[in-house]
This record gives sequence, structure tokens and C-alpha cells, in this order.
Amino acid sequence: MKNAWLKTNTFHYREFDDLSALVAAKARKKVTISLCLPTLNEEKTIAKEILIMKSELMSRYPLLDEIVVIDSGSTDKTREIAAAYGADVFEAAHILPHLEPHKGKGENLWKALYITKGDIIVYLDADIKNIHHRFAYALIGPLLLHDHIKYAKAFYDRPIATGKSKMRPTGGGRVTELVIRPLFSLFFPELTQIIQPLSGEYAGYRELYEKIPFPIGYGVETSMIMDIYEKWGLNVIAQVDLDRRIHRNQDTKALGKMAFVILKTFINRKKKLGLIDLKEKLFDEMIQYNLVHDSYQPDITRLEAVERPPMIEIPEYREKYHMSRN
Repeated sequence: MKNAWLKTNTFHYREFDDLSALVAAKARKKVTISLCLPTLNEEKTIAKEILIMKSELMSRYPLLDEIVVIDSGSTDKTREIAAAYGADVFEAAHILPHLEPHKGKGENLWKALYITKGDIIVYLDADIKNIHHRFAYALIGPLLLHDHIKYAKAFYDRPIATGKSKMRPTGGGRVTELVIRPLFSLFFPELTQIIQPLSGEYAGYRELYEKIPFPIGYGVETSMIMDIYEKWGLNVIAQVDLDRRIHRNQDTKALGKMAFVILKTFINRKKKLGLIDLKEKLFDEMIQYNLVHDSYQPDITRLEAVERPPMIEIPEYREKYHMSRN
């Protein structure tokens, strides 16, 4: 396998740290840029993320035109804090309320397309403990400075917390290395050049996002890469080294549920693209076990593979953005 894409479409965030140049490029392209933060109980980190992005990329350098929080129904003070720090805050359940409600990160990202105004949309996870404005501007940079690039994805070192105030320099990204990279190696070896396909930080043009479906849960990043690759090819994708990302880490059982959804998304996407003929149905229950009073008891979680259609197919969206059916 050749690694030409890895050499030409991989960048470091320092290549885009001239923010005045990015603002000028934005003006030349006559585009608007939205930042979306999908949230669920992120009161510990949301204020700092909004404060840094607003002060550095709106007040100091007018790169972002809006900061939008799409919330899944937080039971803490996430929404109140986000609004107090100047973000536009929406509950996902209140967006396009006539549609059957679902909960999940992918649902928030999909509904953000209806709420946001930008030609470019930046999606960032809301639990980044070492947040810095490079997490946004470095993903915007390739889209503004390289005409062929329409989607930029982050990668970084992922230290893992091992206890209070203790950190190992590596160990994050376990689902990537144990699930996605083997799958890509087996079926799409060219996609193994994407260092962290499951990273939650990426930016892209609306014209791409609106034409692809969004699984409502953990599978959204996998689906997005596969659909963009299938429709427009690998060359429209870039990846940017953001150096280091610190966030909360999940236990093995939680990662197992994530892996289940991602595997199901991958198989369903291959089936939808006509790449496999599945003879048996996939089940919706992840079966794990807990030791209870010296006996192993099943712990069953139902994880259906629900996905939203391309947003461009939603009549309210087409009307809002003055689109007509082709």
C-alpha cells in the first residue's frame, strides 16, 4: 500500500497558527464558520471551552461566526453555564420536534446542521481538559488554504488517566487500535492512513455534511469517514496533528459498548454501499457479564443502529437554506 495521501494531506497545527492569514483567507472565500459543541453533562469543561474559543477566535481574531451548543438533555448545569458564557444553546429534542426523538452524539451533530449558519462547521467534543483554540483553527486551516480539502480531522497523543493526578503518556484510543484499524486494514487499507478515525474533533463544509446520513450514536465518526471517502474520495480529507488531548477515559465495559455500535455501523455501511451481502440479521443487544454474589449475571444493553438520513432530504432544512430538490 502506498502512503502518498499520508504525506500530502497530513498537517501539524503550527502550519496554521498565523490566525490573521486564516481570517484573510476566510474573507477571500466569503464563507462563514460555525463551531458546534455536542454536550451531555459537561459542566466541568464547557465554560473553559467556550471562553477560549470566543475570546481567541471571535473577539481577538474573527474566525468563528457563532458557537452553538446542542445538548442531549443534561441533568447538571451544562446548558446554563454555556448560555452564561455566550454560546447559543439548544436542546436536541426541541430541534425538528416533529421527528421521532433519539439521543446520542450523532443526533446532536445532525441537528446542528439545521441550527447552525456556517458554510463550514467545526465539531469539537465538550470534555477536552486541555482545550486550546488550536483545536478549532488548526482544523479550519486546511479548508481555507487548500481548495481541494473539504473535511479535516484531528489526531493527537492521547494520555490515559490511571488514578488521581496520575497519567500515562499513552493508552488512549483503544477502540481505534482494537476495532477500527483492524477493520480498515481488512477492507479499506487506504483508510488506515487516517491516524485517529474516531477522534471527535473535525471540520468540514456543509455541502458534504448535508449529503451523508448520521448514525445517532458512537458510529457517527466511522460512518462519516466511509461515506465521505465513498462519495468524494480520500483526497478531500485532511488530518491535523493537534499534539495532545486530555479527556476523561472510559472503562473497558463502556468501550465494549462503543465497539459494538461501531462494528455494527461498519457492517451496515458496507451492506448499504453494496460491498457485502449479509445473509443473517444483526442483533441489537450487547451482552456482557457482572459477578453478583459469586454468580455471573448477564448485563444486556440494547443498542440499535438508528441513523438519520442526509439532512438535505429534510423539507424544513431545504426550505430554511433556500434549496430545491434536484
